[in-house]
Amino acid sequence: MNDLNKSRLIVRYTASQRINHWIIAITFVLLALSGLALFHPAFFWLSNLFGGGTWTRILHPFVGVLMFLCFAVFAARMWGNNRMTKQDRQWLRQIGDVVNARDEKLPEVGRYNAGQKVLYFALIIFMIVLLISGVVIWRVYFQDYFSVETIRLASLLHALFAFLLICAIIVHIYAGIWVKGSVRAMTRGTVSPGWAWKHHRAWFREVRGKPAVDK
Repeated sequence: MNDLNKSRLIVRYTASQRINHWIIAITFVLLALSGLALFHPAFFWLSNLFGGGTWTRILHPFVGVLMFLCFAVFAARMWGNNRMTKQDRQWLRQIGDVVNARDEKLPEVGRYNAGQKVLYFALIIFMIVLLISGVVIWRVYFQDYFSVETIRLASLLHALFAFLLICAIIVHIYAGIWVKGSVRAMTRGTVSPGWAWKHHRAWFREVRGKPAVDK
């Protein structure tokens, strides 16, 4: 890529944001694998990746706390760009146009579209429930503070919301691959003006200092 084209690229994520994101991604994979190992005997062989069952039980909650803290920082930094607007609600009502790529019929999208915002808030809920339920079932440190019934309920919620989180991340990965150019944003930090204009036109106008257009 020549220098002229590089100068036209738009910064979507800073280096610190990308590092934070990939730490979350790596810890998520570690938690998914270790969680499956602890969830059912059929998956216990996965514990070999962590040095056996004992080390899996030790490491899983600590990695979970690390992921939650990194996610909390990332979510806080993205909060201002994820508030739902009138255009977002209209975007959701036209989900058929979204699926069928009829972009010309959709309201202009800001830095994140309504689908990304829904996922953002869903992830916050999932993470909070997983943290709280995880603390309850972290018996080495907290077994004396909760009843057996509470621990059982927390175990059920932890498994349920872990499953929901895995599903949400699968959707997130699929969407990132489906929208060509999105992966580059989180690996190199930049997107092309054409990508920004096509997928996030209101954000493009904002970063380029152009007036917004009402639809």
